[in-house]
Amino acid sequence: MSISPWSFSKAKAFETCPKQFYHEKILKEYPFEQTEAMRYGTELHKVCEDYIGSDVPVPKRFEFVQGMLDNLNSRRGVKVCEKKMGLTADLEPCGFFDKRVWFRGIADLIIIDVLAGVAYVIDYKTGKSARYADKGQLELMALTVFKHYPDIKKVKAGLLFVVANNLVKAEYEIDSEPNLWEKWLGIYGKMEKAFESNVWNPRPSGLCKRHCPVLECAHNGRN
Repeated sequence: MSISPWSFSKAKAFETCPKQFYHEKILKEYPFEQTEAMRYGTELHKVCEDYIGSDVPVPKRFEFVQGMLDNLNSRRGVKVCEKKMGLTADLEPCGFFDKRVWFRGIADLIIIDVLAGVAYVIDYKTGKSARYADKGQLELMALTVFKHYPDIKKVKAGLLFVVANNLVKAEYEIDSEPNLWEKWLGIYGKMEKAFESNVWNPRPSGLCKRHCPVLECAHNGRN
């Protein structure tokens, strides 16, 4: 067994609470249950993919995203939807299901402008507010895009909150790679250390009361 392949969602779950991560992601004691909000998000992602990738008309239910998608579609460059990318432990690009895969990431939309050496990376969000937006996902996507598209020297990324009509922007130059990798390798190192030592300390927070299924934890609010 190994802690890899890892992803942004895995790293975020570990940072939130190692003990919850252990029971959910390692032991898999609590099967994933899709909520109505998740189903809505999945449906909307498919609408965006179909419209930009295959020119399928946007259903009336989701017509509020039409203008945003048209704006993205008007940008110069090759559009790549739901791009699955992998990296090896040596930070070399590989397939998502490659036997050597160490990190996995999926970009909702990448627009590759080779002439300018720029890629636009967009992740669709269906949350009602961008107040607590986490740009960590954009950092990892930018790092992965740099590896998979060597001609790209700058990534202009954004978390597009389609319901809130808000775009949380970030830009990354290829020169920022070493510092960003230092940060994320540090986080991965903590995950790896916990796995090797089998020590998964709880991290109490406001989420313990109603949002954690791990009843065996002393901090669970339902105990």
